[in-house]
Amino acid sequence: MARLTLPVHLRWGDLDAYGHVNNAAMLTLLEEVRIEAFWRHPDADAPQHPTAVLDAGPGADLATLVARQEVEYLAPLGYSRSGVTVEMWIGRLGGASIDVCYEVRNGSTVCARAATTVVLVDAATGQPTRLGEAERAAWEPYVEAPITFRHR
Repeated sequence: MARLTLPVHLRWGDLDAYGHVNNAAMLTLLEEVRIEAFWRHPDADAPQHPTAVLDAGPGADLATLVARQEVEYLAPLGYSRSGVTVEMWIGRLGGASIDVCYEVRNGSTVCARAATTVVLVDAATGQPTRLGEAERAAWEPYVEAPITFRHR
């Protein structure tokens, strides 16, 4: 199966008093790569990932909501001007939700593993909406085994 690899630039403000990326900032980094990977860019000429099939921005008919997140920290992630990379894949395609899996890497070191359950909802009603054929076709090549967290 395939994985997406996305670069992420760190900000000085992402760091805590110990010089590591703060846990809340980590969730923001994951959000940024998730939006890059799954939302269509409004500029049709902009480079798009093959998984970017959602029109889920402001004013769209569809919204994406985070139902659950889990992060397991494996090594401190300090500031790096060159940024880090995040490998992403889908651990589960459900009826109206997907489990997005991540490995946050600083060079060859995996600093964190994470999983987010994202639910697709109708923006007008707030009710879950089933994944469509376009989403399934774009995302199925990226489905592989979900993360097994160490302390479960």
